Amino acid sequence: MPPKELPIVVEPTKEPCFYLVTCGLCDEQETCQKDQDGHAHWLVKKRMDSIGAKILVMSNKGGVGKSSVTTNLAACLKLKGYRVGIADIDIHGPNIPKMFGCEKGRFKQDPGGGMAPVQAHNIALASMGFLIDDPDLAIVWRDAYKYEFINQLLGGVNWGALDFLLVDLPPGTGNESITTMDFIGDVTGAVIVTTPQDVALLDSRKSVTFVKDSEFQVIGIVENMSGWTCEHCGQLSSLFKTGGGERAAKDLGVPFLGRIPMDPELMASCDRGLPYVLSAGDSPTAKAFQDVADKVENFAKQSVGLCAGSPEKR
Repeated sequence: MPPKELPIVVEPTKEPCFYLVTCGLCDEQETCQKDQDGHAHWLVKKRMDSIGAKILVMSNKGGVGKSSVTTNLAACLKLKGYRVGIADIDIHGPNIPKMFGCEKGRFKQDPGGGMAPVQAHNIALASMGFLIDDPDLAIVWRDAYKYEFINQLLGGVNWGALDFLLVDLPPGTGNESITTMDFIGDVTGAVIVTTPQDVALLDSRKSVTFVKDSEFQVIGIVENMSGWTCEHCGQLSSLFKTGGGERAAKDLGVPFLGRIPMDPELMASCDRGLPYVLSAGDSPTAKAFQDVADKVENFAKQSVGLCAGSPEKR
């Protein structure tokens, strides 16, 4: 006698959720039967739909000045009249609050749902730094907690309408970068930051490959700490090597966005919490940042259709 066929049980599709808060902050999470993973992606998409260009700033190596590049690139775009925000995804070393002088800032509930970003120099900011009271506290999290935090930062924060959202990623090509790309979905492009040393260039090349493999566009490579501007005479000297970033860009077939010279005032401004380009607009280093911002702006205009010419002052 042939075995009796078992009935096919089709599990009913879970009901979608349209709450404007992440599951981690929802009072109904423990009893919720809705599609929580689907809600996480829906919420991020809803926030991202009101943002023009989503730009990743990344490097496969730490210590190359990625956060200072993010800070000053955002400030340059703001000076052009754009609405700008920064999502600081560096969970273990959130430096953006320090560089904007708002370390004591804290998230507050937004009337439109979710959390309101912290505002500093008219730039919207979201960071792990706004959730911890002790700056010396080490964040020791496994990937599941990081996933929820990235969802909170991108979807739980009510960014509102922005022209640019710069995403300051931690070093490497691991979980945080993959999760961020997956959540955002339509990343406009990535800026790769390197320094002239061979070891930094070797790592930055991996970032270029990673972005290409993820089928996103590389806006270009920035060579940070490229030479040194003397604080007395203003002359540029080759403190380290120079030109490595440009050669790497040529080898990999991606644009070279420019060299950012070192300047003692740049480091001092980061410590003071004032973006360097807001106080040193005529220096060679500030002009280098402005040139990089011009190229990112032009890329965004071609990619997402930002208005040509000078945008309306906001």
